[in-house]
Amino acid sequence: MDPKELFTLIAGLIGGLAMFLYGMNVMSGGLTKAAGGRLESVLAKVTKHPIIAYLFGVGVTALVQSSSASTVMVVGLVNSGIMTLKQAVNVILGANLGTTFTAWLLSLNGISSENFFVSLLKPKSFTPFLAMIGIALYMFSKNDKKKNIGTVLLGFSVLMFGMSNMSDAMAPLKTNEEFKQLLTTFSNPIIGFMVGIIFTMVIQSSAGTIGVLQAIARDVPVLYSVAIPVVVGAEVGTCITAILSSFGANKNGKRTALMHLYFNLIKALSFMIIFYIVNSIVHFSFMGNRIGMAGIAGIHTLINLVATPLMLPFAGLLVNLALKTIPIDEKEKKEQEEQQGIRTLDPRFLSNPPFALEQARQAAIDMANMAKDSLYKAVDLITDFKEETAEEVDYLERKVDQYEDQLGTYLMKINNHHLSPEDSHTLSVLLHCITDYERISDHALNIMQKARGMSENKRSFTPKAQSEMDIFSSAVKEIVDMSINALKTQDPEVAKTIEPLEEAIDGIHKEVKRRHVRRLRKGKCTIEQGFDLSDIGTDYERIADHCSNIAVGIIEVNEDAYDAHGYLEALKAEKREGFEQAVDFYERKYELPSVKF
Repeated sequence: MDPKELFTLIAGLIGGLAMFLYGMNVMSGGLTKAAGGRLESVLAKVTKHPIIAYLFGVGVTALVQSSSASTVMVVGLVNSGIMTLKQAVNVILGANLGTTFTAWLLSLNGISSENFFVSLLKPKSFTPFLAMIGIALYMFSKNDKKKNIGTVLLGFSVLMFGMSNMSDAMAPLKTNEEFKQLLTTFSNPIIGFMVGIIFTMVIQSSAGTIGVLQAIARDVPVLYSVAIPVVVGAEVGTCITAILSSFGANKNGKRTALMHLYFNLIKALSFMIIFYIVNSIVHFSFMGNRIGMAGIAGIHTLINLVATPLMLPFAGLLVNLALKTIPIDEKEKKEQEEQQGIRTLDPRFLSNPPFALEQARQAAIDMANMAKDSLYKAVDLITDFKEETAEEVDYLERKVDQYEDQLGTYLMKINNHHLSPEDSHTLSVLLHCITDYERISDHALNIMQKARGMSENKRSFTPKAQSEMDIFSSAVKEIVDMSINALKTQDPEVAKTIEPLEEAIDGIHKEVKRRHVRRLRKGKCTIEQGFDLSDIGTDYERIADHCSNIAVGIIEVNEDAYDAHGYLEALKAEKREGFEQAVDFYERKYELPSVKF
């Protein structure tokens, strides 16, 4: 082969491979976006049962057309603490079978028939029309879901065009004796196995390696003895993507990538050893036969169809191997306890903004509940101070600070991606809310510190004052609960129920202070007690204000308005009948007991 022909062949092969890999990446990304984060959410929920996890791994990988993509997804879920190692291993086993679907899809290029209708099944016949539909949906549709479908169709078309280009580039080699001689060297199981590993590691796609092999096999005689070790080697080489992805992960993320590697190594080496020992005894006659594109897909499927179900009962072995390679130490145990929850904000999820946003929403709800817990514990300390509980309040406050910092950063990273209007609303709500929940935990800390001072100086409220503060704290607890419910539902109608209680709390605060002044004048309490009551009452009122901010933020985002002060002024100025009735309801619900001075 002269240099010009060789250059044309190599350029065609590289160009076709580039289109193939790019098309696969685009199609996988489009399918993931079309799922809107639901794939990962469901994956995290259904993996408790081994068989269901295995089948879901098969299905997800067949859908996103990449075992590497689904394995990297699993690495992220384990790294974030959403999925355990035991759950992940079964998904990984399923992913190895699911990825074989791609080879069958590519084998359609091998269809050869004079029948018009049969020839229509060949991708080269229908992909131009899919490409036109895809580009029309992508360019002219304003609906994000339709755009994602367009992206999938475009990705599939580019993938198939790349496959066709590779096949066309390899066509001149069918009469080249030197290339045929080169192929025969791959019949050596070790050489073929290593070629499959190395080529797959370079392009980071087992489907790419098998696609190239299928492209060659369409026009050039490729024997079973050549294809089998290359396909098996590709199974090992594909692990490089998950391993590279795990470099920035925690130890569990690294263990997940190792489980993927160990399984494929055990599967590949076991097959190679057993198959070639048996072959040396019985001498399989088909080894010298030419293999077609469908035959390569069949080998790929057969290896995984036999190996992965057989490995299911021994999935724990893979977990143990990973744990022995990277043991759990005391430092890791402590880190897991301290970082629980924050790990859900895994950077790997940013490639799928809807799912990343869902993780951020769950983390924000966790943060809100921690702020609530800190308040409840702090309130209890006023009448029954315990240092252990005080330390819990302090710990929760620091934890909430961590959440605000990391959530804020993560949400801004998500905001850099294209989001649907609904997701943009959710992101805006979360950005509105996290600062207010951090301030609520700050006020809980203030209350705890005030309770500690009262305990150290042996001060307590008078029975009447304590009775009033109990009612005050009950109202504040309810408004915090209401704000968390509003955050969970993001329902503006739920949020609108908060402002009437906030106004009632303002009235309670004024009345509590008025009654304290009267008791002070009559000498029924001390100035120090008054300072305690005033400080705690101020914290209560400000907590209610932050709950009001959260509610207004949710309402504004849903109504595309961003003037909180104007909204509240208009609400109170209108004195709507429903609003006034709600305020009256809460005033009666939290009415302070009548007293005689």
